[in-house]
Amino acid sequence: MMKKMYSTKMINTGGRSGEVHSPDHSFELNITAPGKRVENATNPEQLFAAGFSACFNSALELVKSSKGIEGASTVSAQVTLYAESESSFVLGVEIEGQIEGLSTEETQELLEIAHTVCPYSKATAGNIEVTVKAVSE
Repeated sequence: MMKKMYSTKMINTGGRSGEVHSPDHSFELNITAPGKRVENATNPEQLFAAGFSACFNSALELVKSSKGIEGASTVSAQVTLYAESESSFVLGVEIEGQIEGLSTEETQELLEIAHTVCPYSKATAGNIEVTVKAVSE
C-alpha cells in the first residue's frame, strides 16, 4: 500500500478565461488562453511546464545524490498544445537538462534515470509524447 505524502487542491472558475485558487486563497492566479497576452495571467500549459520541470529536477537531484554527484542541475520543460481535431487536443513535452561538471552523455544517462523516477514522467508515460535531452552548458 502506498503512503500518502501530500495532497493539494486547486479550484478554477471561468476555464481559460478565468482564475484558479487554492481553497484557502494562499495561491491565486488569473488564467488566459495560450498566446493571449493578459497582464498577471498564465495558462494551464505554463503551469504544467512549471510543475513538470520542478518535479523532474527534484527527481534528478535524488538520482544525483544516490550517485554522489554534486553539480548543480537545471531542467526546462517545454509544453506544446496540439490540436488533433477541432475538439480534441493533446500535449507534448520536451525536457532539457544540464548538470554542472558533467558531459552531455553523462547528463543524458542521469536524465533517463530521473525520467523513471519523476512522478510527472510516470503520470504521462504512454499518454503523451515526452522527450528527454541533455544540453551543454
